[in-house]
Amino acid sequence: MKIRLALSALAMVCSASIATAQSFPDGPITWVVNWPAGGGQDTTSRLVAEGLSSELGVAIAVENYDGAGGLAGMRVLADADPDGYTIGMLGSSSVIQQYTTDAPVMMDQLSVISFFGPDPGALTVGGETDFDSLETYVAKAKEAPASVINGNDPPGGASFISAAIMETALGLELNKIPYKGYAPTVTALLSGEVQSATVPVPQVLEHQASGAVRILGVMAAERHFLAPDIPTFAEQGFDVVAGDFRAIVGPAGIPDDRLEILSKALVAVLSSPEFVKKANAAGYMIEPLGAEAAAARIATFDTQVYPVLEAAGLVTNPRK
Repeated sequence: MKIRLALSALAMVCSASIATAQSFPDGPITWVVNWPAGGGQDTTSRLVAEGLSSELGVAIAVENYDGAGGLAGMRVLADADPDGYTIGMLGSSSVIQQYTTDAPVMMDQLSVISFFGPDPGALTVGGETDFDSLETYVAKAKEAPASVINGNDPPGGASFISAAIMETALGLELNKIPYKGYAPTVTALLSGEVQSATVPVPQVLEHQASGAVRILGVMAAERHFLAPDIPTFAEQGFDVVAGDFRAIVGPAGIPDDRLEILSKALVAVLSSPEFVKKANAAGYMIEPLGAEAAAARIATFDTQVYPVLEAAGLVTNPRK
């Protein structure tokens, strides 16, 4: 009898645990966007929130926070109750601001839930240059340090980081010229003012089609869906993954069972053919990862980017 009672009690405990897990979420979720409405972060957030609402069967309210270069929204996320009912999206800039802001939101203040996908850098050269392959480009840059002129963002921007990570990974030195945004960088490339640029694929795709530029390689784990004929750096024997990315996070301390529910639901949404079609149509690459793999991906970028920021003199909040 005692054994039966013990087993019955254990069964009740397990059932209660499962019921608790399955009862989440039982109300609306808030999705924090740390940039104004209309931008890429807002567009992708609303796209995912719509799919997640259908997957979980609850309403998801999207709230935009503007200010401090995205930091205002990250503070809202980090300070929220870790109950799984407040989540949002971050990009590479949120990792970078840990070290370039005096009052940052650190990654250990957040729970990583899923990975949306990369916005990888690509190495593109002018059509009039003699760089006919990534191998040729790397060899020339190594042979004559700082002789190759590369267009990119100012220090700290995504295409600057892509160029700097490429330099570190391949042991070369470029003459990096900063421009205020992708458009003037591409203009400089087309005019011959710079020989190469490290902007994302969509920025140079039409010029690649016309022959005005050549995309030598994509800094991603897989080929870009908009340029399936362009190989990745890795396919050409160079281990470089760089560029911007997007991931879904919440405040640190979300219970494991709720984190798992959110992560699985997000991966299901991001993996669905319907969602991938919508995202691709909007120009976004999708690489759905669960919580553990997504956290590892962000940690790798964190490790890569710190010495780049340090070398550029951008670190105001050093690692402890």
